[in-house]
Amino acid sequence: MTACLFTADEVHTFNRDGFIVVRGLAEPALCERMKTIAQDHLARQIPPVEYEADLRYPGAPQSRDAEGGRTVRRLLQACSREPSFRGWATSSLLRDRLIQLLGSQVVLVQAHHNCVMTKHPRFGSLTGWHQDIRYWSFERPELVSVWLALGPEREENGGLWLVPGSQALKLDRTRFDDALFLREGLESNRELLSRRVPAELERGDVLFFHCRMLHAAGRNRGGDIKYSAVFTYCSADNRPLANTRSASLPPIALA
Repeated sequence: MTACLFTADEVHTFNRDGFIVVRGLAEPALCERMKTIAQDHLARQIPPVEYEADLRYPGAPQSRDAEGGRTVRRLLQACSREPSFRGWATSSLLRDRLIQLLGSQVVLVQAHHNCVMTKHPRFGSLTGWHQDIRYWSFERPELVSVWLALGPEREENGGLWLVPGSQALKLDRTRFDDALFLREGLESNRELLSRRVPAELERGDVLFFHCRMLHAAGRNRGGDIKYSAVFTYCSADNRPLANTRSASLPPIALA
């Protein structure tokens, strides 16, 4: 049985790099259950969903009426879709580790992530370099996302890239464009991105990463849809700002 705690060295690695991968944390049967549910909900486009065409990221269909325009990027509100998602997202395997990273009381943020992230071979867009905190509104920029690979994740099928240590940097607003994606043409940004590393994952591997860490993902050049279950957490005393999207849904306490 996998231990439910990080070692002291693993906590140090997370604090230094802004992320850590735990190999094989989720059981294969759970991953298959989640993937089967996701495939069914994707085929039937059970709402709420987010379409690639609505995001307008590079490579996405121009509109919902264009070819591939109904390609789903995210199956939203995963915790409300089927018990296996909520069971995983609130499990002691995650709770005990998150307490080490965030504090004694941890909650799941329903308003952000809480989804099955997909990457389709033909119409899945690329995601530029960004920090998730760019569109989250909390009293403190201290949140952790948990990314569960439901199958292999590589550069070839749109896997994540990460910049170790970037969560600790104070990056000037001018280094980002109007949508708060990093301007890759700037010399200072090119130097920063030269430190990037791929997050190569197998089914059941889990990536814990800080909301200020720079990350990106390319297009899926493989033949199969990539599926990942992604959830975000913060300390119970790190409250969302009133009248923002972050406050639009109540958090779920991890007992």
